[in-house]
Amino acid sequence: MTDTTQGSGRRPRAEKQGNGVLTFLRDLVIIFLAALLVSFLVKTFLIRSFYIPSESMENTLQVNDRVIVNELVPDVVSLKRGDVVVFKDPGGWLTGANVPSVAPTTQPAKAIDWLLTQVGLGTGDSDDHLIKRVIGLPGDKVTCCNDLGQMSVNGVPLKEPYTLLPSGAPASADPFSVTVPEGTIWVMGDNRNDSKDSRYNRDTPSKGFVPLSDVTGRAFVISWPTSRWTWLDDYPDVFAGVEEKDR
Repeated sequence: MTDTTQGSGRRPRAEKQGNGVLTFLRDLVIIFLAALLVSFLVKTFLIRSFYIPSESMENTLQVNDRVIVNELVPDVVSLKRGDVVVFKDPGGWLTGANVPSVAPTTQPAKAIDWLLTQVGLGTGDSDDHLIKRVIGLPGDKVTCCNDLGQMSVNGVPLKEPYTLLPSGAPASADPFSVTVPEGTIWVMGDNRNDSKDSRYNRDTPSKGFVPLSDVTGRAFVISWPTSRWTWLDDYPDVFAGVEEKDR
């Protein structure tokens, strides 16, 4: 007698294994896409990475450093004097500037960098951005230099420990006096004698000021190389007197 029930309700082992592999691959793809989406949202709204190609922020930042930027600044969190900020070129700042490109040259490297940039870990969009320190906020009067060679904000002289200057040199080799318009900031590099900052862009459409709408965010940590890992200080003590003067 033939047993017609033998094997009924059972799938061959090979078929089960095949379905298991497909399920695993499907779950893997879903996890990857979810991680990509989360990373994209983080990059779009929270943080992203930028590469430092020039010497203008030495010794705070060195060439080849990478920084992580808080994109909640300034739309959600207000800027402060002393913040190190990344911003898009307001127009003409990078023209003629001797800043090496950070773009990869080979196709595989370009593809990898593009993918990393989409999730906030690459630096593919660093070429059209700059990084400087905020010295003046909207409405501030920034001048340099007093008899001691110091820069002043709203009449309060600043002692700036973050600047890279020859011994005895003034805070700016070229004197200036500006009042920061509403909706903009005045920025300067810590390496004062080697920084094409607000002082040297007054002939551009932005007149040397950076519109707040061009600010990508505040750099808050050096992420690479690991030997350089550190939080970036905004030096509140340097500008404490300026805040009191505002009141």
